Amino acid sequence: MYLLGFDIGSSSVKASLVQGETGEVTASAFYPKEEMKITAPRPGWAEQEPEVWWRNLKLALAEVLAVSGVAPSSIEAIGISYQMHGLVMVDRRGQVIRPSIIWCDSRAAAIGEAAFASLGEQRCLSHLLNSPGNFTASKLKWVKEHEPEAFDRLDKIMLPGDYIAMRMTGEARTTVGGLSEGILWDFSRNGLATLLMEEYGFDASVIPPLVPAFGDQGRLTAGAAAELGLAPGTMVSYRAGDQPNNALSLNVLEPGEVATTAGTSGVVYGISEEIRFDPASRVNTFAHVNHQGDRPRLGVLLCINGTGILNSWLKRVVGNHLSYEEMNRLAEEVPPGSEGVTFLPFGNGAERVLGNRETGALLDGVNFNIHHRGHLLRAAQEGIVFSFKYGMDIMRETGIRPSVIRAGKANMFLSPLFRETLAGITGAAIELYNTDGAAGAARGAGMGSGYYASPAEAFGNLRKLHTIEPDPSRLELWNAAYERWLSVLKGKLSSPILT
Repeated sequence: MYLLGFDIGSSSVKASLVQGETGEVTASAFYPKEEMKITAPRPGWAEQEPEVWWRNLKLALAEVLAVSGVAPSSIEAIGISYQMHGLVMVDRRGQVIRPSIIWCDSRAAAIGEAAFASLGEQRCLSHLLNSPGNFTASKLKWVKEHEPEAFDRLDKIMLPGDYIAMRMTGEARTTVGGLSEGILWDFSRNGLATLLMEEYGFDASVIPPLVPAFGDQGRLTAGAAAELGLAPGTMVSYRAGDQPNNALSLNVLEPGEVATTAGTSGVVYGISEEIRFDPASRVNTFAHVNHQGDRPRLGVLLCINGTGILNSWLKRVVGNHLSYEEMNRLAEEVPPGSEGVTFLPFGNGAERVLGNRETGALLDGVNFNIHHRGHLLRAAQEGIVFSFKYGMDIMRETGIRPSVIRAGKANMFLSPLFRETLAGITGAAIELYNTDGAAGAARGAGMGSGYYASPAEAFGNLRKLHTIEPDPSRLELWNAAYERWLSVLKGKLSSPILT
């Protein structure tokens, strides 16, 4: 028996077929092979056609089925992971009204700020756990103000994963987790965020009926099955945004557990059982995949734009023809603290963790008579780790107390220096796994269909590749380096030229 998972990203759509008993990925594929087009009609805008997601999903699935040779009737259930915070609008016939305004579109930021002030910051945060910000609800308000003819045609709004599920099942549905991503869920009332919807001038009629994150969310229609090459009636049994799903794929479900990624940008996603928020909204809180009103499980999300992009920039600028492995070896020749060199990695736009300020990257403490390329390379990796530490200290204020950090063995986590420094400065063990979002969505489908009786059964065969324990012998050195880094950051944040 097999489980099928899809990961609907903004760059590509990935499909993975997982053998239920072993948990092994039988086949996987992604499309397009080049990055999916993002249209920017104006600076700061970002749109994609939902039909393009569907088309690439079909191509990825066709390759998976061809490579695996698995009979469609052997696929028990489907799980969907998707890019968060997007807006899809459909009319009464389920037809898309306009291109999706996706997660990285910033056009609605001013609308969210105005609503935050109008409703009252404390009231907003106590109910929604976030500022309305640039999330889905604010994007819909923008359409209402600027494209009234499109708004007038609106029947239902959806997250990208809801749209894909609708194409499969013929039914528009959403989840509490999806609504919380859009700032459309009121945690105080355990219901729709009517206070924000009233502020924005739309009501509950635009919200699809709710389904649980795990469970029977609908069955493949005959038409969808024919398009996909799957069996009619196959259950869609799981959906979640990409960061909650990444946490699920790493079996991060309970308080104290933390999932992280460190690619171009970095994410730390920790689980809390306390309904709390960051007063400055520097981290965001959403309903996790296993959240229930009487048993809260909240995902606290830290996003840092400037992480692996700093390492790749250095490779281009000072690495010459070095591989990343060679860069790591040069960095490891330098002692912890980089002998006084400090790197702020915030050179990839405004950072929410810094109050949406754009500081720019900063290299500090260089002595031309002492320091060489290895110092820059080490200081960069330490600076990325310290930015994680800075954000995780904020997360602690919302109830996140990490005991273990789980990650896929990829990107920055391929560097022993990076992962050892992260374990050392946070005091948390790091566990590395061989998994990804599409495979996680497949396991989620198995949980939703009832094939797996529990998370323990679903993840019992998840392979841990490596564990990195904190090294207490270097803690003093790391703490001293972090305090120096923090001092440089505070100096930069106090600069009057920041915007």
